[in-house]
Order: sequence, then C-alpha cells, then structure tokens
Amino acid sequence: MRRTVSNSPNIILVTGVSGFVGSAVAQALAARGHVVRGLVRASSPRANLADFPGDLVEGDARDAAAMARAMAGVRHLFHVAADYRIWAPDPEEIVRNNLTGTRTVMQAARGAGVERIVYTSSVATLRPDPAGPADETRPATPDQATGAYKRSKVVAERLVEAMVAEGLPAVIVNPSTPIGPRDVRPTPTGRIIVESANGRMPAFLDSGLNLVHVDDVAAGHVAAWEHGRIGERYILGGQDVSLGVMLAEIAARVGRKPPTITIPRRPLFPLAYANEVLARITGKEPFLTVDSLRMAKHHMFFSSAKAEAELGYVARAWAEAVGDAIDWFRAAGSIG
Repeated sequence: MRRTVSNSPNIILVTGVSGFVGSAVAQALAARGHVVRGLVRASSPRANLADFPGDLVEGDARDAAAMARAMAGVRHLFHVAADYRIWAPDPEEIVRNNLTGTRTVMQAARGAGVERIVYTSSVATLRPDPAGPADETRPATPDQATGAYKRSKVVAERLVEAMVAEGLPAVIVNPSTPIGPRDVRPTPTGRIIVESANGRMPAFLDSGLNLVHVDDVAAGHVAAWEHGRIGERYILGGQDVSLGVMLAEIAARVGRKPPTITIPRRPLFPLAYANEVLARITGKEPFLTVDSLRMAKHHMFFSSAKAEAELGYVARAWAEAVGDAIDWFRAAGSIG
C-alpha cells in the first residue's frame, strides 16, 4: 500500500475509493487535473485501485485516529464510503457503520479545517411521491425508511445537516441507482443485471428504478463541489425505468428472450424469509430479502431537475449505462 507523499496545497481526500462510486469520483477528479488522496480499508478489494490516480492511505472511516492522519494537509473532502448492504445478519450493524463513519469523518474534516465537503447520501433518504418523481423536498424520517440501509442513510444525512447548521461546509448529493463499470461487489442493482443476463430471472415484480450511469454520478459530485450551495441536497439521477423494461433491455443486449411474467410481492415473502435464514447459515448475502420486497412496493422514481438547473448536471441515456455494465460484467467473467 502506498502512503501519501503529495505536498500539494490542494489535496482532495476521497473516502471509499475501492468502491463503485468512490472509484468513479476519484477518476473524475483526477481527469480534471486535481491531486487526489484515497482512503481505503485494509480489507477492501483492490480491483478498482490498480490504476488509482493518486496516493492511497489505509484506514477505516470509523477510526478517529486514522481519519486524522488521512486528513492531514487536505483542503477538500468527498465522503463517499458507506456500508451499502440491503441485508446483514445484524441489520443494526449497517446503521452503526454508516452513522459512526459519517460522524467520525465529518469531525475529522472540521478539525482539519477542510474548506469544502461533498457528502454522498442517497435517494434512500427521500420519500417516494405517489403522484410522480420525488424531489429534494421530500426528506424521510428514520421511521419512514424501509430497512436498515435506508434508515442508516437517513440518520447519517440528518447528522450532516445538523453539523452544517454549526458551520460544516458540506454539500449533500443523493445518487439514485448507479450502474456501469467497476461494480466489483456487485451492488444490489448490479446483481439484478448479472442474474438477468445469465437467464436466472424468469419473472419480475411490478416495480421501477431511476437508473443512472456511475460516471455521470461522479461528474455530478464534481459539479456539486464546484457549484453546489452549502447545506443543500441534490439528486443525481438518470431516467425512470420500470423493472420489466430494464430486464427486456438486458435480455436484448445478451441475446436472450425477455421475461414476461409479472409476479405479486406477497407470495414471495415466505421465500424471502427462508433466504435470510439460509444466509445466516451460509454467510452469503441473499438475492431476495424481506426489505427488498418491501422497497419494491414503490416505484423509486426521482427528478434531477434541481441538479440540472443549479449544477449543470447531465445524465446519458439509461440504456447506455446498462450496456456499459453488461460489458464490464462480461469482461469480469460474471456474465457467461
């Protein structure tokens, strides 16, 4: 592991650089000529770090001493790292990880006198709008969030807002559902792409997502850093797509017949409970979970109009993002 050696007065620290969004943000900043320092946990996969465009330091966002070391000489911060799991044997672990990590990172940034912060939240902190795409005016309370992951992002975002009120110079961005290359883990949506491309999703739920290319999300982070207003939140999304249409696009790109059977949620709950019991035995994260079924009740549609107007944010067509994701998964050997 390389240690930080840069003496630049304009170091930008990016947390979570081994991850899907974090690696894209670091690449976007470096492409614009900025000096980047990446924070990575010792246990994190290294696939996205082979060509990291800067210096790397090992540390855990929950470790105050490690964060103080990583923050030395840093002028700007992108806090992207998060525990992005829909399910865990102990769901409250997800909440603890994201809340503690956010608090520790923000306190370290405040102590180091960091001038400007972009905090990566999620549309998980917003309430869906039955009347149409939701926007930034629909913040959720922890009690309104479905599942531990969404609740963790709500409480962490509210913490950042409280610290902004005390002078923390942070802008909040809320990505919708990023897809594309470098989805190493993969994310829950990445798993849908892989399972569907391999012909293992013969049916689907009546649900929908807002799909966006991960590199457009990264560009939105940079735009928020450059133009965003302190204390404001900005949705970084793409286009609203029903799950059936998404699966049909995946099938067309891999030469399979698209699934045509829509199944109701209720009969799947016993299977989801069984999957979670099995996951506790095997230690392998289940594909179908109780919380994912509860989330599927809503079409998770969102508007990026505010980011477009204030940040100049632009997102490419969602089908292009699907294509890039399939190409990357195929090259990685995940799609046969």
